[in-house]
Amino acid sequence: MLSDSTFSVSQIRTHFPILNQLVNEFPLIYLDNAATTQKPISVIEAVSRYYLNDNANVHRASHQLSNRATCAFEAAREKVKNFINAADSKEIIWTKGTTESINLLANVLAPQLTKGDEIIISALEHHANIVPWQMLAERIGIVLKVIPLTDNSTLDIDAYKLLLSDKTKLVAVAHISNALGVINPVKEIIKLAHQTGAQVLIDGAQAVAHQRVDVQELDCDYYVFSGHKLFGPTGIGVLYGKQHLLELLPPWQGGGEMIKSVSFEHTTYNDLPFKFEAGTPNIAGVIGLAAAVDFINSYDRQDFLKHEQCLLAFTERALAQMPEIKLFCAGVEKSGAVSFAVKGEHPTDIAMLLDAQGIAVRSGSHCAMPLMKALNCSGTVRVSFSIYNTIAEAQRFIEALKNVVQMLQE
Repeated sequence: MLSDSTFSVSQIRTHFPILNQLVNEFPLIYLDNAATTQKPISVIEAVSRYYLNDNANVHRASHQLSNRATCAFEAAREKVKNFINAADSKEIIWTKGTTESINLLANVLAPQLTKGDEIIISALEHHANIVPWQMLAERIGIVLKVIPLTDNSTLDIDAYKLLLSDKTKLVAVAHISNALGVINPVKEIIKLAHQTGAQVLIDGAQAVAHQRVDVQELDCDYYVFSGHKLFGPTGIGVLYGKQHLLELLPPWQGGGEMIKSVSFEHTTYNDLPFKFEAGTPNIAGVIGLAAAVDFINSYDRQDFLKHEQCLLAFTERALAQMPEIKLFCAGVEKSGAVSFAVKGEHPTDIAMLLDAQGIAVRSGSHCAMPLMKALNCSGTVRVSFSIYNTIAEAQRFIEALKNVVQMLQE
């Protein structure tokens, strides 16, 4: 018998008033959580409280508003440090999001790389974990290598082992594929890379909302993610890096906050984490992200995981029973999302017809064009779940999809 899990989904939904609306005269069913999650009231209120009561710059004044803002700002850093089990809050760098975190690393790692050095990425990567390394290759002549896929669209670890060499300086892979929901064996990938002396960056944008992340247990050198996929605001993200590695890297941007002293003859850079945080930060975003972490921590993460896996399993089984559907990575361990195509139909048409019934899904290449090429398709329809989605919504989605397919193929 289908269940919405041991925790109350209806109680969870009370925190997300945006879900209580009609779209095209239908109750909204929001299944685009891999793109961005909705925000609980507590996050919205935390951001509002900052602007209403504490709006001031951080670290730069002696008045009370600045003191309160600074305390909240640095308390948030400590919360995120605990959330991913970093060793020290100095290892938490605020950025605009996953994309900026990766670009920051690509730029500050450049001085350590020379022509002929190799960086390994995978065929499952988001453009944000492809293009910055391509730009670096054009600048200094590094070689970009790609872990291919197996027949079931998972990473070919045997091929990865062959790509590793003493020329490998960095391995940069996603924890979970944004397009397919496939969970990559990142712990094994990290261990193998370290055996050759390479550093490892994990793109955790799709992972942090769905499973516990322990960066010390993973032993990754860098881990990046965005707040807006974690029930937090847009425009805020995190770059985690091992302290001894971050200390060796130069700043990316120059300006206020990232300095200790400045003269026309010489500038002395600030200590971690401020060395990488030039200019006025997204203070409200940081405070909102801390509220999102508090919201998540107020529940049992295992309940979240079980509920989302129930939604995924039901949806994948139902899709597999439809002969018109091509299901990608069927039977492979996933988290958060499932991708499919309707044979003979464009994915955007499917998404638009579902939207006409109040169901929000994502269609297209999902910022993963090389992956779509490897899958030999122009794009997919992606259904992605979060903790506030219900079995009834999953059932309604399947019914609506069947109606769409029937209409298109009559």
